[in-house]
Amino acid sequence: MVDTVEISKVKIKDTLSVDVSVWMIHPDDWEFRPSLSVSENQFTISDINTGKELASVDLTDEQIETLQRDRVAELKVKFQVHGMHGKLQTINPIIADGKAKKLATASWKTIQPVNFQ
Repeated sequence: MVDTVEISKVKIKDTLSVDVSVWMIHPDDWEFRPSLSVSENQFTISDINTGKELASVDLTDEQIETLQRDRVAELKVKFQVHGMHGKLQTINPIIADGKAKKLATASWKTIQPVNFQ
């Protein structure tokens, strides 16, 4: 189940691209089904099952025009789990190349339809 959703960046490429960090409660949680909507200049990500608003951000006029033209937005989602991701306290270097190990994160990119209200 989703704990929190944070919109980190909104930019225009071919379509509107939204970078999102999704914090899950448990590593085995798979239930993230976003629904995208726009009301005036407010872009909102909601849960498709419950209708609960997860995150929102204000858009510029250019971003609104791009959404109205395409009617879709690209979501770049980075999944993280409390207790597994966050600050790495002990850095264990890889002796072979001298770089520190990173925490594993799951991410995906999808194109979602946008509802206008």
